[in-house]
Parts: sequence; C-alpha cells; structure tokens
Amino acid sequence: MEHVPALDEDLKKTLGPATAKVLAEQLGLHTALDLLHHYPRRYAERGELTPLADLADQIDEHVTVVAQVADARLLTYQGSRGGGKRLEVTITDGSGRLQLVFFGSGVHKPHKDLLPGSRAMFAGKVSKFNHKLQLAHPAYEPLGRDAEDTGDAAAAFAGRLIPIYPACKQMESWKIAKCVDAVLPGAREALDPLPPALREGRGLIPLPEALLKIHRPGTKADIEDARRRLKWDEAFVLQVALARRRHADSQLPAVPRRPAPGGLLDAFDAKLPFTLTEGQQTVSKEIFDDLATEHPMHRLLQGEVGSGKTLVALRAMLAVVDCGGQAAMLAPTEVLAQQHHRSVTEMMGELAEGGMLGGSDRGTKVVLLTGSMGVPARRRALLDLVTGEAGIVIGTHALIEDKVRFQDLGLVVVDEQHRFGVEQRDALRSKGKQPPHLLVMTATPIPRTVAMTVFGDLETSVLDQLPAGRSPIATHVVPAKDKPHFLARAWERVREEVENGHQAYVVCPRIGDGEDDPKKKSAEDESEKRPPLAVLEIAEQLVAGPLAGLSVEVLHGRMDPAEKDDVMRRFAAGEVKVLVATTVIEVGVNVPNSTVMVIMDADRFGVSQLHQLRGRVGRGSAPGLCLLVSEMHEASPARARLAAVAATLDGFELSRIDLEQRREGDVLGQAQSGVRSSLRMLAVIEDEEVIADAREEATRVVAEDPELTRLPGLRDALDALLDTEREQYLEKG
Repeated sequence: MEHVPALDEDLKKTLGPATAKVLAEQLGLHTALDLLHHYPRRYAERGELTPLADLADQIDEHVTVVAQVADARLLTYQGSRGGGKRLEVTITDGSGRLQLVFFGSGVHKPHKDLLPGSRAMFAGKVSKFNHKLQLAHPAYEPLGRDAEDTGDAAAAFAGRLIPIYPACKQMESWKIAKCVDAVLPGAREALDPLPPALREGRGLIPLPEALLKIHRPGTKADIEDARRRLKWDEAFVLQVALARRRHADSQLPAVPRRPAPGGLLDAFDAKLPFTLTEGQQTVSKEIFDDLATEHPMHRLLQGEVGSGKTLVALRAMLAVVDCGGQAAMLAPTEVLAQQHHRSVTEMMGELAEGGMLGGSDRGTKVVLLTGSMGVPARRRALLDLVTGEAGIVIGTHALIEDKVRFQDLGLVVVDEQHRFGVEQRDALRSKGKQPPHLLVMTATPIPRTVAMTVFGDLETSVLDQLPAGRSPIATHVVPAKDKPHFLARAWERVREEVENGHQAYVVCPRIGDGEDDPKKKSAEDESEKRPPLAVLEIAEQLVAGPLAGLSVEVLHGRMDPAEKDDVMRRFAAGEVKVLVATTVIEVGVNVPNSTVMVIMDADRFGVSQLHQLRGRVGRGSAPGLCLLVSEMHEASPARARLAAVAATLDGFELSRIDLEQRREGDVLGQAQSGVRSSLRMLAVIEDEEVIADAREEATRVVAEDPELTRLPGLRDALDALLDTEREQYLEKG
C-alpha cells in the first residue's frame, strides 16, 4: 500500500534529506502542504510549443522552455589547453530560435539524446553570446518517445498540460513536478477552510480537487476551476483574520468622546478663514460618529497630497480635548513633527495658548516632544502631559518611551502609517486608561484592494477633493542627457520664480557626505555608470553656477535636529530661497510660497514618492511647477514611469500604475510581508471583486461564529496564516 504523506509531515521523510534541504533553503518549502501550495506559474502543451520570443526580457533569469531540436552540430576546437569538443544545438518553437551549448565531457549524452526533430523541456540561465541568446549547459528532460525512451516518463507527458514550476538552479521544474507527485496523494486529506454553504453558493470546487487540478490538470478548464477556488481560499482566510480583528476591537471598551457645544472645536471652526470642502465635512462626520461610540475607532484616513488631512485630524483632536481627553499625533521624522507643531499652532492661534497670557479661555496647550529636545523643555512637556495641561502633543517615537505619561489619552493620530512599526503604534495606544481611538493618516493613495488587504482591520475614509484656492501643478520630464539645454532652462525657471518672489526645492537621491559613499554600491547600482546625484555636490554646483547670488541651503537627515529646524524655519519665513534636500521633505512640509521643484535623477524614485514630493509645491495661490530630471533613454521603462507621473495629478490612478509596474510585495511593504507571502494565487489589483466578496462573506461568518468553532478547516488555515509575526501585525494593527 502506498505511503500517503500527512500534510504537516516534513519533506525529509517523503523525499529524502538532500532534496528536502534544497526545497527548504531555496524555495522555503518544508512540509507536504507547503509543496502542494507551490503552484505552477504556467503550463506548456505537448502540441503547442512555448514562445522562445519571450526570452529576450529574461537575461540572467532561470527559465524552463519546451521546444523541438532543429539541428545539432558537434564541433572540435583548439584552446590554450589543447583541443576540446563543443555541442551546439538549435531549438525552435515557431516563434523564435535559441542556441544551447554543451562543452567538454558534457557533450556525449545530449549528443545522443537531442536529435533533430526530438522534443524536450530545457532549463537553464538565459545569457547572451555574440549578440545571440543562449542557454549554456541546460538541464533537459526528453518528451518524445524514441528507442531510448520507452518508460513511463514519456507516457506521463503525452497529450497532457505540462506544469512549469517556479524553480531554481539546483531544482529544475520537472524535478519539482516529481516531488509534487510524491505528496499529491495527501491532497485528499486537505481540510477545506471554506464553509460548505459558501463553497456551494459560489460554485467552487472542493479543496482536494482544486489541488489535484492545479498540479495535474487534464484541460485548461481544470486550471481555471482550480485557480478560482484557490484565489478564494487566500482572499477569504486573510479577510477572516482581519474580520476577527475588527470584531475583537468592536468588543473593547473605550470612552465615548463627543465635542462639547460652544467649546474648543466651535471656537476653532468660527475662526477658520474658509469653508470646509464637502469631502472634509463628510470624513469629519464619519470620524465624529466613531469617536462617540463606546468602542475604539480604528480608521484609515487616505487623502490626496494637499487635501487637508491635517485639518480634519486637528478637528478630531479638538473634539477629544473638548470633553476632557488628550490627543497625540505621531510623526515619522523630527522635521515633520516640528512642521505639524508649527502648522497646528498657527491654525489654532490663541486657542493653542491655554493657560498662557493672551491665550483663550477655551484654549489648550499644544506641546512638541522629540528625542533631540533639551532636558528642561522635555521635562516641561512631560509635566504638561501628566497633569493634563497639554491637550495636544505632537511628537516622534519619543512619545512612546516609558517615561511619557498622559492624564487621559483619548485619541492617537498616526501620520504616514507605513513608516511606523506595528509595535510603536501599539505602545502608544497602550498609554490610555482604556484603549484610545485611533486615526491613521496616509498621503500615499492606496488602491481599494490594497486597503482591504493590508489595512483590512481599519475602516477607510477617503479625501479626494482639493480645497478651493489650491493651484494646479504642471509636471514636465527634463531629458538632461539628450537635451542639456532643457536642464539649463530648468535652472532659469527656478531663478525666474525666485525673482518673482517665490521659492524652490531641488531634490536629490543622496546626501554625498562620505558616509553614503558611492563605492558602497547596492546590487541595483552595480551596473550604473555613475552614482546617484547628491545634495551637497548639487548645492555647491548651483551656488557656483546657475543659481549664483541666490540664498541656497541644504537639508538632509544626517543634520543636527536644531540645524534642520533652523533651516526649515528660515525657508518657511522666506529667507532661504532655494532648498536643496533629500526626501526628508517628502511628506507634510508646507511652505505655500514654494512654486517650483526640480527632482534630480527622478527615475530613481518610485511613482508614489514622486507624487508625494510634487505635492510640496502649488500649495498657495500661485501655480506649481515640477521638473523631473532624468538621464535615462526615452524608450526605457523608467522614463515611461516619469511620463505617467507627468500625465496625471490623480494619486489613486498613479498608485494603480505603481502597483502594476512593481512587485506587489514592494507595495504592500515589509511590515506586511507576512500578508504578501500568503498570497500565491491572488493578485490584489486584478482580483478586486474576489477580495471585496471575500471581505463581505468573512464579516458574516465571523459575526455568526467569532471563534469559528463549527469550522475546523478554517481554524487550521488561519493558524497556518498567522505565524507569530503576522499575528502581531494583525493584533496590533
């Protein structure tokens, strides 16, 4: 009787230690179930050869192709160490031709196997020699039936779809297929995570059948059925984890915070010199409704650059202060914390001077708390928090330290959530007597599906309207290499803006102070002719050349905090005309008089980052101008990315482009790496409908049975998803 491996059985037992070691180290596969979830990335057909034409984009990648031998030539050559033999085999599939080469003693077997007309699977690394693509010493598996090949292998492949697996050098696709064959009988024992009613209602096949069909399909319809089912598994199990988190949060107690009529919020609204946009009013209502409940708010506030998120967050903080609570705003950098503190105190005016001479009776104190503050100022800020004198505190991760105590923390606002570790958010939330309400703000527009997948434990509010009076931003690509006079014109435009009373930013990817030495190149930079442009070098060139006579200063992350604050203050006051900076100015920096931004080596930044940077200009009544300088060739993907940024100011459109152009893992981010590694079949952009439906079903299932007592298969799938790291992410999210 055949051994049917248990799904949690270590692969050593089934496949032997050597094979198990390669699968574990190279592909992260440890158990039979892991291997069953290592799905083929495509399928080749016996009667339909794989296009070799696609290989031009896969130089240095390990590929598997199915093709027919067109001709084979055995050549003798003379080398420095005497003569040798070389076998050159040309394979074809109708779409293109590819050369295979074998040398020395390695020519004998392929010379015998690879006869013209025979067909095989070939695996190897694509390289170029004499401007032609080739595979050197590829591994191969004959597919034809000939005199040598009368065994089961050919029969197994005959008339069947051939799975091509994600592979590695030590383990070709067909070897993985043989390993899968060894564990496939165990698929019959797979516990189904989907409730029967859901599966039947959606017309999905059972899990054991899906696993058999994805690995050994008889028809293309089998593959579609299996894919549809396995996508549902991934979406549903993840959404159940998030729904359970939301359900648990909804059971926690919190102090309801309702703004007092005629209090601080009303006084603030009365002195606003403008009317809130419709979007700001809608989102504020959603937030105030949440704050009034007896359970903690968990809300994600997404807003376009400049849509007024800080104003909405400030009104929420004032509402909490109105009813005796305190609010904390957590910013990722000192520059941003100081900027928020400045803009909040400016917006509030005398209302931010509670208890001070000239302050309003209805006012409160707004304190700043950062790691670089002097001891006396820090001591004063801590005292204001513990006594409740300060209703609002704005700070960096210094707010999280054990010494920081609040009298009654009611609301935590986290700016630019993706820059904070989960533990940091959690530590701040634990400082309330009861869990405080949580508002997470991000200016990086997130496609709806990513929001549902990554921030699925948060309710989402979107601000997509710009306030009246915000100016449009024109964006242009400056091809510095092809048209150097365009770059010269860019500096003339900067000078013109300054002469008209405005200010400018110049952004560079690197600091250039020796510590980020270009010799310490990353693998990505290895092939590049020059290192990224640096702040200190560009500033020097501008002062000596095109911007001579203008007040130019630098700003970067390694400067002393007091020095950084001084530069930002003088820039905000209009004393500094041109600020040459790294991406330290990417978020939250608000100087309405800045009208032009030049981004050097713009191709080195991501789409969303460019959109963020661009949002620093056009914040006043004068129109903004953003110039993306690049040396990349016009036909390069990097230039296409820049053209996309120049073509639209819609951050949500750009976030979709960003996600389509990059691997999802990059977009979902390291903090959510656990989520990403659980998505093998699901694509967060393409499968929007599946994710939305799964969220709905998951919410219903969890509401009926929060502990999932009636669904053991779902509990097991959840345990597999929630390893320690992911559980922490979901619990503390």
